[in-house]
Amino acid sequence: MSGALGHVAGPGPFASLLFGFRFMTSRILIAVLCAGALAFVRAPHSRSAAASTASLAGAAAAPHGAVARAAAAQAKLASTFEVKVADDGVSFALRVTNEGKKHVEVTFPNGQTHDFVVVDSAGREIWRWGASRLFTQNVQNKLLGGGESMRIIERWDHPGQHGNYTAIATLHSTNYPIEERLAFVLP
Repeated sequence: MSGALGHVAGPGPFASLLFGFRFMTSRILIAVLCAGALAFVRAPHSRSAAASTASLAGAAAAPHGAVARAAAAQAKLASTFEVKVADDGVSFALRVTNEGKKHVEVTFPNGQTHDFVVVDSAGREIWRWGASRLFTQNVQNKLLGGGESMRIIERWDHPGQHGNYTAIATLHSTNYPIEERLAFVLP
C-alpha cells in the first residue's frame, strides 16, 4: 500500500511477542489481585479500621510489645473462684470482672476459653473439664465493658471420691491469663 500514509506493515514477530507478554502479565496481575482479596476477606477482623489505625500509629511510636503492656497495665481484670461441694457433685464458678472504666477485649487463641482441673493432695490430676471435649481452632474475643463480669460455671460429677483436693480454674486468655486455686474436701 502506498500513498500519503506510506507503507503499513502487518504485525511482525515483535508485535505478537508484545501481545503475548501483555496477556500473560494481565493474567498474573488478576491472579495476584484475587489472592490478595481472598486473604483480606479471610483475615480475622476484631476491631474497627479506626482502632486498627490508632494501634498501628501507637506501635510505630513505641517499641514492640510496649503498646500491649501499656494497655494491659491500664485495664484491670479481677477474678474470684468458688467451689461448692454437694452430695452428687462439685460446682466450679470463675468470675472475671473488668474493674476499669474502659472496655477490655479479652482474646482467646481457640474455642477453649477456660478449664477446671481437680488434683489430689499429691498433685496428681484426677479430673479435667476440657479433657474429652473438642474446641474450635478460631481466635475468639470477648468484650467486657467497664464494671462488667463474665461468669463461667461447670460441674464435676465425682464418682465416689473422698479426701483433700485442689481445684484449679484457668482463663485461657492470651492477653489476660488468669489462674486461681482453691482447696476443698470431699467427705
